[in-house]
Amino acid sequence: MTEKYVLTMSCGNRRGIVSRISAAIFHRDGDIVEADQFDDPETGLFFMRVVFSLPTAMGEPLGQDMTIIARDLDMQWQLHRMSVKKRVLLMVSKFDHCLVDLLYRWRIGELHMDITGIVSNHPRDCFGADFGDIPFHHLPVTKETKAEQEAAVRILVDETRSDLVVLARYMQILSDEMTVFLSGRCINIHHSFLPGFKGAKPYHQAHRRGVKLIGATAHYVTSDLDEGPIIEQDVERISHSDRPDDLVRKGRDIERRVLARAIGFHLEGRALMNGGTTVVFRD
Repeated sequence: MTEKYVLTMSCGNRRGIVSRISAAIFHRDGDIVEADQFDDPETGLFFMRVVFSLPTAMGEPLGQDMTIIARDLDMQWQLHRMSVKKRVLLMVSKFDHCLVDLLYRWRIGELHMDITGIVSNHPRDCFGADFGDIPFHHLPVTKETKAEQEAAVRILVDETRSDLVVLARYMQILSDEMTVFLSGRCINIHHSFLPGFKGAKPYHQAHRRGVKLIGATAHYVTSDLDEGPIIEQDVERISHSDRPDDLVRKGRDIERRVLARAIGFHLEGRALMNGGTTVVFRD
């Protein structure tokens, strides 16, 4: 019996990296079916994503082999069995268009994940969506209770063994402590007007300035507000005939598809952090 695995890695570039990893997979009777690599001349780092089939009994021995290679190469790496769904916690405020879209894509199997729960700073009856059996956690937050609320979220992440946290239009600024806790495993979505149009009603601000392109950005969350490594972006052209409500409607649609693509890249091991940016191996 064989299973598919995905290996992602990064390390300082040197000769023989691909040969050594390929030989390790071959030694354990693996068969490589997909391989992507990128040598970043600016940082001197080498990135690689390999998909391969492997006899089930060889998964653990290969992991041991990779531990040795990682020590020799000072390599960051992850080995994931593709049949095992990653566990995802969704966080949302009042705007639920991204949340509803993710639930639909999850239910039809487009996003290969297990949803561990939905967290909101607003009560359940604010939402018309059918959450089914997904646990819903109402964790209200104020300036005075922010530390306690974030502590409760961290406990929830640990208890649910969530691999990824998605801010599906969660309109709260995370503390530095929270961003460190979620480093490399939290994705946010927002409009792409930043930093030009900050604050309330950015689409209305853009309309008043005659903006001709609107877009959305999905990125990993860091302590730099809305400036984490970008995973995915998209834009759509608009015209003078579009009113503010048209911009809002089109903007929500862009946000939905950009967030879904970014999550898909992460789940499939296609998005690798590279300092303040990312390497994204598209299919």
